Amino acid sequence: MRQGSVLSPQLFAVYLNDIFSQLPVSQRCFVVLYADDILIMAPSVCNLQQLVNACQVELDLLDMQVNFRKSSCMRIGPRCSVKCDNIVLTSGQSLQWVDQLRYLGVFIVRSVKFKCSLDHAKRIYRLSNSIFGKVGRAASEEVVLHLIKTKCLPVLLYVLEVCYLTKADQRSLDFAVIRFLMKLFCTSNMVIINACLSYFDFRLPSELLLKRYEKYLVKRVCHSCCCRCGSLSVGLLCSV
Repeated sequence: MRQGSVLSPQLFAVYLNDIFSQLPVSQRCFVVLYADDILIMAPSVCNLQQLVNACQVELDLLDMQVNFRKSSCMRIGPRCSVKCDNIVLTSGQSLQWVDQLRYLGVFIVRSVKFKCSLDHAKRIYRLSNSIFGKVGRAASEEVVLHLIKTKCLPVLLYVLEVCYLTKADQRSLDFAVIRFLMKLFCTSNMVIINACLSYFDFRLPSELLLKRYEKYLVKRVCHSCCCRCGSLSVGLLCSV
C-alpha cells in the first residue's frame, strides 16, 4: 500500500485483524489496534507476557516485527511502584517499564489510577502567543478570542473528557487560559477578566469540559459495544 492513500487505513486494518482475532484474550485482557500501534492491557505481568508472545507469533506470519525502540510498558494500579520483570520479545530484546507513554497523542502516566499528563496539553501558551504575535493589537479582542477558541482550546481539551481530572487539574487548565487573557486585556484583576469573559461569551476549559463530558456519556451509553477497563493494572504499548 502507498502511504497516504485513502484506502490504506482500511486495508491495513484488514491486514492486522488476524492479530486481534487469534489472540487468546480473556475477560479482563484487551487488545486495541489502531493502524500500526498495538495497545495491550492485562491484569498481570504474566498475562501480558503471554499476550505479547501470542501477538508476536501472528506478526511473524505477517512478516512484521515489534519495534522494541518505540515500545514500552507501564503499570497502573495500587502496585504501580513495584518493580516488575521486563517483557521479553522472541528476538531477545526487552521492553522497558516507563513512567509515561504516549498513545494517539495522549500522554498516560504511571499512577494508582488512570491519569493523563496535562503538561503537553498546556502548550496553549505557545499557540496563543504565536497567534497574538501575528495579529498583535491590529485585530480586535473579539477576533483574537475567536482564534483562541477555534485553534487553541481544541488542543488544550483534546480527549480530556475521558480522563480523570481533579479540581486542581481543572483549575490549572483554566489558569492556562486566564494567563493569556490577562495579557490580552492588560490586567491582572479577576473581576475585569470575569466581566470580559461574560461580555465576549468566552468559556473557560472547566466549563467546556463539563459539556464535552456530558456528550461523551451520551455516546457511551448509546454505544452497544462499550466495555469497562477500570480494573486493569498493566499496559503495554507496541509499535510495529
